[in-house]
Amino acid sequence: MRFDRFGLRFDYPDDWALDIDADVDGDAGVTVLSPGGGLWSVMLDRAASASHGQADAVAAQMRLEYDDLEADPAVEQIEGRSLSGYDFHFISLDLTVTAAVRVLAAGGTTYVVFCQADDREWDEIAPVFAAMTTSLVRGLPPR
Repeated sequence: MRFDRFGLRFDYPDDWALDIDADVDGDAGVTVLSPGGGLWSVMLDRAASASHGQADAVAAQMRLEYDDLEADPAVEQIEGRSLSGYDFHFISLDLTVTAAVRVLAAGGTTYVVFCQADDREWDEIAPVFAAMTTSLVRGLPPR
């Protein structure tokens, strides 16, 4: 399936569910939920400039929620663009969970991508998360 609203364009699997959140300022967020409970989310902020500070804010919030959180800084290149953030590992409801946050800027807008799944599902859907993020980056305005 193809999502194309609010300046967000990305592909996602047909059997995943969408949850959309938009406000009057033009900021928006879309979460895509896998049938197994994993999620991939993108939020756009037209007022913020991309900085590692947004990823730091996500990490700080997660540290408040998960005492055992492991947060490793991460940078990846997708389609010639640099996305920075963190890879997370923690325990929730007796399950080991892996998550990641990545931040990038394009066309005066900051995009924050977050994905999460328990480790029973992570290995299977991590490539799907990567494909969704790549499709998002391909759809962004030129630098």
